[in-house]
Amino acid sequence: MKRWFITGTDTEIGKTRIACDLVRLLAARGERVAAMKPVASGCVPTAAGLRSDDALQLMRAMNVAMPYAQVNPYAYEPPIAPHIAALRAGRMPDPGRISAIADGIAADHLVIEGVGGWCVPLTEHLMLADLVRALQASVILVVGMRLGCINHALLTARQIDRDGCALAGWIANRIDPGMQEYANNLKTLEKQLPAPLWAEVPWAGNLTEIKAEMVST
Repeated sequence: MKRWFITGTDTEIGKTRIACDLVRLLAARGERVAAMKPVASGCVPTAAGLRSDDALQLMRAMNVAMPYAQVNPYAYEPPIAPHIAALRAGRMPDPGRISAIADGIAADHLVIEGVGGWCVPLTEHLMLADLVRALQASVILVVGMRLGCINHALLTARQIDRDGCALAGWIANRIDPGMQEYANNLKTLEKQLPAPLWAEVPWAGNLTEIKAEMVST
């Protein structure tokens, strides 16, 4: 099973939408595709327990049946940094447990959505990168295309490498429809980032194809 970890240059730059589109794209090819949102803050109380809208969107997109607790094993109510929310709840994310859940999933692909950007603490002693290493997942970087994206993307890519994780590719998500010099910014990123551009997602559009069959089995 191939494992893809979706991270981003910041929070609120389209990770969930891109992750769901990738799940649907792979499923449309006849693949068995599962998804996880291992850690989520800002969850809503329901009769069934805390629920993350991101996790629910992933569940609707995937074609492998999984209970909510496996898709989102660590759900926190306050919409704050996950390590602070976890500390308040007295329930810290455990990369080993999350990895064990992933090991029990029968699928061709597992799409895993991160939380926030790359340098996000999960606990006082663990970073998001520790989870990615435990999952042995390849990283897909969603670059929010707006002013400042070159700096954010290059810094993120360099840190992914320093953390010993593999950046498989990146996706340009045009979150600012009025961004000046979009094409030139894209060209710069293609030259500077140490991984291939997989796709461009237009403003308010969807991920509909991946270049060169990047995620073929």
